[in-house]
Amino acid sequence: MLENKERSTENIHPLSAGLDTLSIDEVLRRIYEDNARALDSVRSAIPQIAAVVHTYATACKEGGRVFYVGAGTSGRLGFVDAAELPATFGVAPDRVQVIFPGDIADASAKVDSREDDAAAGQRAVTERNIGSKDLVIGITASGETPFVIGAIQEAKSHGARTAGIMNNVGTSLERLVDLAIVIPTGPELIAGSTRLKAGTVQKIVLNMLSTAAMISLGKVYDGFMVGLRANNEKLRRRAIRTLAALTGQQTDAIEHALAAAKYEVDTALVMLNGDISYTEARKFLQHYKGNVRKTLEALEGHRRE
Repeated sequence: MLENKERSTENIHPLSAGLDTLSIDEVLRRIYEDNARALDSVRSAIPQIAAVVHTYATACKEGGRVFYVGAGTSGRLGFVDAAELPATFGVAPDRVQVIFPGDIADASAKVDSREDDAAAGQRAVTERNIGSKDLVIGITASGETPFVIGAIQEAKSHGARTAGIMNNVGTSLERLVDLAIVIPTGPELIAGSTRLKAGTVQKIVLNMLSTAAMISLGKVYDGFMVGLRANNEKLRRRAIRTLAALTGQQTDAIEHALAAAKYEVDTALVMLNGDISYTEARKFLQHYKGNVRKTLEALEGHRRE
């Protein structure tokens, strides 16, 4: 593993001297500017991110699963991303999961210490029956977290595809995974506190990965989240606006279709466009693997015949 002197995220930031003597306004400016510079570095990693998006989408298409593996901030960021996908895009909750050393809600030092347990990472992969259809993405600023390394090693031994998101160059994780997203963010204003700009960059990358993958799977139509499951009042209002914009139909007809579609926006959209039943709409969507645009194009083709 890398020594601390080789981990840029552990080094001393040149602007950190006297940080505790500055005004709150100046501290905030430095935090903001440091994060802004780090975000610029994401642009150069777009080809690496795109390669993982293709593999992510392929895993979903082939009936596989995606696993985010991380400890501490990295693991919790993976959880935030995964938790939003079922409601936003209609993804089954078991399609994108998180492997974390312990209770993700536990912020105690006891949980932090578990990141050193490579064997626990290996066991977590075995317990989930991870195999060749699955994608396992390790997330670790250092690129050296034993729990993550152990999980990735075990996943590879089961034939799973692997990727990594890291904030240092030349790490064990970079060498181990099939696809590496390396975004060196450098020293933190508080040395080693990678919940700062390294964490910010990881969150941006996770947003990019899952969003682009869902777009490629047809869960987005134009700029609308047509995979949405409208399970509360706010989401139902959003669903009605979406369906009105895409169909031009009246609110009453939309509300009726949405209720009949069990508040599945993609199904309601197909029902309204094709003037067909819930069962027929679901069959069309299933045939086109949930891709809304392909489903609507097929419906249009049927009408022309």
